[in-house]
Amino acid sequence: MKILMGIAEGFGEIRAHKFRSFLTMLGVVLGVASLLAMFALTAGIAKGYREVMSQMGGLERVKVRTEPVPSHQESIRELSPGRTYKDAQALRRNAPLLSWISPELDTYLPVRRADKTESFQVIGVEEDYLHTERHNVEHGRFLSDKDRWDHSRVCVIGRGVVERLWDDPEGVPLGESVRIGNEIFRVVGIFQRYESDQDKKRRELKAKHPPPPPQAGTRSRSRSRWSTFRFKNDVVVVPITTFSTVFKNTKQAGTPEEGSELKLDDLNVQVADLEMFEEALAQIRQVLMVTHRGIEDFSVETRQEMFDEMNTSLRNLHMSFGLIAGISLLVGGIGIMNIMLASISERIREIGIRRAVGARSADIFGQIVIESTVLAALGGVFGLGAALGLMRVLEAMSPVQNRPVVEPSAVIMSLTFAVGVGVLAGLYPAWRAAKLSPIEALRYE
Repeated sequence: MKILMGIAEGFGEIRAHKFRSFLTMLGVVLGVASLLAMFALTAGIAKGYREVMSQMGGLERVKVRTEPVPSHQESIRELSPGRTYKDAQALRRNAPLLSWISPELDTYLPVRRADKTESFQVIGVEEDYLHTERHNVEHGRFLSDKDRWDHSRVCVIGRGVVERLWDDPEGVPLGESVRIGNEIFRVVGIFQRYESDQDKKRRELKAKHPPPPPQAGTRSRSRSRWSTFRFKNDVVVVPITTFSTVFKNTKQAGTPEEGSELKLDDLNVQVADLEMFEEALAQIRQVLMVTHRGIEDFSVETRQEMFDEMNTSLRNLHMSFGLIAGISLLVGGIGIMNIMLASISERIREIGIRRAVGARSADIFGQIVIESTVLAALGGVFGLGAALGLMRVLEAMSPVQNRPVVEPSAVIMSLTFAVGVGVLAGLYPAWRAAKLSPIEALRYE
């Protein structure tokens, strides 16, 4: 009950000195606003980074890279066939800790439709590519076993290809033909569009308010703007067998006997269980050491280093922004302490009367601490509103890809810091007030 009375008296003091209380709370408001903005910005960056990593295959995705032969094996380097289709076959047979294995051939080629020609990455793949790259087919179908065995001239394209080669960026050109290099391919599938929330907002706004048509004699630019997911949107996928025979002039069929020595441009695999990640890597190395005949001309690239770098960068951001927010809160705490000391000087006689009618030193101490805490908590609440307003202004002035994300834990932590500052700032003034002699306080004029 005493606590509730203390809180009521704290609000009474704020109402009695509104302007002074506002100036006192201003430091806490700025501190909480900067602290919550820091949490939201770093959470937005982390979310955007995780989204990109997820679209790139996540931590489960592992790439087998070609490396120079070690110096001690230079004399026997010809024994290794290099990174070939045989590696993918061996991993499928002997690496049960892997869920998907995707051998790939790729190059950049001109893709033409009607009078429009653009250069895109063309990739020869098998069915597992859909899983290792975490693609989703929005319209039509993906490449099938039959396409691979028949060396079919079919392709699946990304939304960026549709935007740049067709007049309608939202069109569904299934069954239409495109010329890749010098060969005609039929579109059998279209991947979904990959984009951040900010890019989606920008695209929807553009659809509502389309730009004016180009004037006569000027050329319109069909090239899409750069985005984080452009590598997934601007892609053309064909069967690996078709790619090898059409663009590489090499034989590659789906049987173990044919095409096993085909040189690959990429070999990506997906680990089935992250808890068995190290065992899966060891399994990959063991299998490849056999297919490469003991020559260590390969390496296994994981996303763990990238993930660790992301966490380090986020920790550094937290420390930098937290230092700035901490300084603001410190200034706010000094302001509260200063105003509480001034308030005690004004209320010495009141404190003496309370002591005379039976109030203990602990009661006076608690009352001052509660008042300073109420002042800081109210400043913290206003700081939350200021932080949300600040983030909206920043988004409107300078749109960024990683939009701030306000998490409940960040709100609770910001308010906790504000209350903590209020408690600490009230300790010394409360001690001063509790130590006042009742007789001297009553005689104070």
